[in-house]
Amino acid sequence: MKSAILLIFFFHGIVFASLLFIKGWQQERSSTKWLGLFSLLCALYITPFMLGYAGWYSKQPNRNILFYIPFQQLFLFGPVLYFYVRSLLDQSFRFSRKHWLHFLPSALYGLYALVVFVTDVLVLKEAYFYEDGNDKDFSSWYQIAGFCSLAFYLFKSLRIYNTYRTMTYNLVSFADSVMFRWTQRFLIAFLLLIGIRLLFFIINPETGAFGQKFWYYVCFSLLFYYITISGYTNSLLSATPFSAEASEPDPEPKTELEQKMPDLDIWKEKVALLMTKERMYENPELVISDLAGKLNTHAKKISQVINQGFGMNFNDFVNHYRIKAVKQKIDEGEHNVQTLLGLAFDCGFNSKSTFNRAFRRETSLTPKEYIDKNHKN
Repeated sequence: MKSAILLIFFFHGIVFASLLFIKGWQQERSSTKWLGLFSLLCALYITPFMLGYAGWYSKQPNRNILFYIPFQQLFLFGPVLYFYVRSLLDQSFRFSRKHWLHFLPSALYGLYALVVFVTDVLVLKEAYFYEDGNDKDFSSWYQIAGFCSLAFYLFKSLRIYNTYRTMTYNLVSFADSVMFRWTQRFLIAFLLLIGIRLLFFIINPETGAFGQKFWYYVCFSLLFYYITISGYTNSLLSATPFSAEASEPDPEPKTELEQKMPDLDIWKEKVALLMTKERMYENPELVISDLAGKLNTHAKKISQVINQGFGMNFNDFVNHYRIKAVKQKIDEGEHNVQTLLGLAFDCGFNSKSTFNRAFRRETSLTPKEYIDKNHKN
């Protein structure tokens, strides 16, 4: 029964890994390929227990063959999940030679597994490394090191996510519409993956206690099943609508633009005039480089003007003018001849949810509450 339950997850893991690889190559989407590799690793991860509960490890020659196969690639999980997040957030991300360093620990463990096999099976032809009869994949040092690797790459994934989110809010006026939701859910699932692993270490510290691990592997299987299927059905291209190599900046970057601008007030007036006179906020796809082009300067300078001069990021700054324009239309009674959503679209918003969030953030009221409060017949 236990083996059959894990077999279901194993089978689906292999199927979805194949589908994700095919989809990734057809659409030339690296994030989908990384997710396919994750699904394959998960299927391999539960294989020893699926076969163990079926009695394969209790029979020869199956037992000796299975012991020498490194099913649990713990040093691969973290890097694969991290590069999935990187490629999910930035469609322009390309895996380069320097990124292979992240896979050095898994390569060394693979070499270790090969040495064990060659020594025991081909050279000595007796169990030297496996004299104790315990599978090396379940050695305490390897399980703990694998957990630390997963936690480290979760930290890196959260850091790169926050970097891209901040970058997006500082560069585009439609950041609320950018699809961060799946990335958020994925990172929560990533955190749960580590959480149940830590709980397993606490509840069952004896890594060799084979029979006590079933519920952990069921929970793990449910999580990887959710990640794989949800990732497959979420047809995301890139959370960021601009091309940018995912650099990981220092926590406190020091640039000349971070210093107080001596002519800040002049630039504030220039930027404000663009919004009030030319009504650039009406462009639903407005990006900060559009303002920079109008003022013959670079985007970083405009970003600094908005951050320092107005105390906002670019997204909130533009939405402030959009909400101001919507309120003006309401004050003029246009909401009586046109829907609120129509007014919002006229002022540059591109979705109802984004408009409602921005309006409430600006006024502490919903659009309907604002009308009831200020324009009740």
